[in-house]
Parts: sequence; structure tokens; C-alpha cells
Amino acid sequence: MERSDSTLYAKPASLDPSGTPPRSYLRRLLRDLRRDPYLYLLALPGILFFLVFKYIPMWGVVIAFQNYSPLAGITGSPWVGLEHFRTFFETPDFWLLFRNTMAINLLNLVFFFPLPIVIALMLNELRSALYKRIIQSVLYLPHFLSWVIIVGLTFTLLAKGEGLVNHLLEAAGRERIDFLTNPDTFWLLVTAQSMWKEAGWGTIVFLAAIAGIDPQVYEAARMDGASRLRQMWHVTLPALRGVIVILLILRLGDIMDVGFEQIFLMYNGAVSEVAEVFDTYVYRIGIQRGQFSYSTAIGLFKSLIGLVLVLAANRLAKKLGQDGIF
Repeated sequence: MERSDSTLYAKPASLDPSGTPPRSYLRRLLRDLRRDPYLYLLALPGILFFLVFKYIPMWGVVIAFQNYSPLAGITGSPWVGLEHFRTFFETPDFWLLFRNTMAINLLNLVFFFPLPIVIALMLNELRSALYKRIIQSVLYLPHFLSWVIIVGLTFTLLAKGEGLVNHLLEAAGRERIDFLTNPDTFWLLVTAQSMWKEAGWGTIVFLAAIAGIDPQVYEAARMDGASRLRQMWHVTLPALRGVIVILLILRLGDIMDVGFEQIFLMYNGAVSEVAEVFDTYVYRIGIQRGQFSYSTAIGLFKSLIGLVLVLAANRLAKKLGQDGIF
């Protein structure tokens, strides 16, 4: 029997004419709460965390458009519109911060982002399960060390006066190298720190994706005469493509965030021209000098740039036939 056009384009019966969900959805939610109360109770701390520390503080971004005074509060502070944004874009500090932040993030994107993929592929090729677990544990360990410890180890190894590396250079008849106060090597140094600390932990997602590949695909490739390298290139990497795209999109969303703690601990006067980034600048302007509205405007600018990059990367991924994050 043929269906009329009105039938084909009719609204679903589950929605009222306004397009809002019916009350049955609320009844279904209440039924699920009664059926699985402990599951929802388990999720409650996470929900409260995001509600209290992520969503409620978003109201504070309005001070970016005010001359905020702690005594007058948000409701009593005068509105200035986009004045703080114009001031920030016109100051010479903007291009310095933009250059340093983008340089460090691009180095991380080029060198650090592919490293967990390479490590996961290499670990997947190990035949001994015991050897594989030992290497994984060694690689995961730096993730659990704080940046204070990482920077302390860096100073112990690379300090010009008492650093272990410089002692070895001197024993070999070479001149000591000033690693920590050299502006030319600062970006590479913080990139190397990030790679050593987080590369092993980043392999977890890729190893999980590799574990989900059907073994019959590898068997079919071997029957076709594919070597281990060919299997990696034609089977493993295509299976990781979706995960790589999603993580790359999320990484682009944080491209304006370098990490306050690491840069702050590595910061010194000799490298200030290459070490000052948005995060440390917000700390110095907002916390140390009390310019709350100005620093909030900088933080809002960073968030908007990250949002635009995520939306653009997600749209590009979908046009190229990949699954985005939404």
C-alpha cells in the first residue's frame, strides 16, 4: 500500500507538536532510578564535580566585560564591553604570548602526539607477554610523578654547575653546556619533558584499540603473504585511524593551553622571552597584580580559540569520511 507524503513527513508520535520530549521520558528516568539506584549513586560524585567546578563557575566569565571589583561584586561592577580584549590585542605582550604558546604546542603536536602511537605499535609486536608488561610498567611510571619531581630531576641532570650531564661532559674533556638558561633550547627541553612523562601513559588508548582488532584480519593478511611490517601498515594503523582522529581533535582544543605548572617551574629570567605563555601571564596579571577582569578576558579568548579549532577539526574529519567527536 502506498503511503502519502503527509505520512512520510509526519512528526514522530513520541513528540508533541512543539517538538519537546513527552512526560514518558521523565517517567522512564524515574523508573531507571528506582531500578538501578546504586549505579546513579556511583555517578553522582562525577556529576557534582562537573556541576560545581565546571558549570557553575562559568557565570564568572561575565567579569571579562566589566571592571570587576571584589568589593562591588559581579552585580555592582561597571560594564566596559570589549575594552579588556582590545587592550590585550593591542599590547606587545599578545604576540609574544601567542608565539611562545603556539611554538610549544606545535612541537608537542609534531613530536609528542605521534610518539604514543609508535610505542603502542612497537609493544604490539613484542612476542613475550612478560617482557611487554615490564616495558609498559616502566613507561607508565613517569606519569605518576608530579611536575615538581620532573623539574627537580631535570635540574639535577642538566644544571650547569652540579648537573650530572655536565659532569660527564667535563670528564670527557668537553665544555659545560648551560641547558636551563638557554633560550634557544627551552622549547625543545619542555617538549622532551612532556614526551618522557606522558608518552607511556598515552599508549593505553591505542593499545586498547589494537586489542579490539579481529585476529582473523591478521590471519588473512598472513595468508596473503603480508610481513609483520605490512600487517602493521595495512591492518593495525587503519584500525587506529578513528581513535587518532578523535584524539587529534581533542588535542587541537587544548592548543592554547601549554600547562601552567611545568612552564612556571621551568621559568627563569634568562628564558622569559620564550617561556612566557598565556597560562603564566594570566597568573602574573590576575593573581599577582589583581587584574581579574583583564586576566578573565585572556582566559575567555583562549577558550574561544580552542572551541573554534575543535569545531573546525571535527567538521573537516567528517568531510574526510572519519567519525568526529559529535
